[in-house]
Amino acid sequence: MLKTGDRIPAFEVRDQNGNTVTDKDFEGRKVVLYFYPKDNTPGCTAEACNLRDNFSDLRAAGYEIYGVSKDSEASHARFIDKYSLPFTLLSDPSTEMLKAFGAWGEKKMYGKVTFGTIRKTFIIAGDGTIERIIEKVDTKNHTAQILL
Repeated sequence: MLKTGDRIPAFEVRDQNGNTVTDKDFEGRKVVLYFYPKDNTPGCTAEACNLRDNFSDLRAAGYEIYGVSKDSEASHARFIDKYSLPFTLLSDPSTEMLKAFGAWGEKKMYGKVTFGTIRKTFIIAGDGTIERIIEKVDTKNHTAQILL
């Protein structure tokens, strides 16, 4: 289980345009890396739109934003176009990155136990260490949680 002060795990995934993105791409950058279950669902759309609507404040604080789900690159491209999202979405259909970050596991929904993406956000320093982990994401006010 990752914790504050840990180095982020190595990963290699593709973004909405099919470009390869790895942990090395985060070096020297302050990153907000948020994991979410599925494109175009109510909570995930609220979260993405909150980050979009406050993007200038996040950028002013020095952050680059990346969202991650197991959705396809094409699904991410449509999600970005539909909601004019100004940040990169990463596709992890194998769930390797999700698992490495502890964002894949058992969940309860409507009393039923399933496995899936666990919504959480990592604030990552330029040296690749985790500054903070937001485990209880408020999808409608996520920017406020990040900019505490």
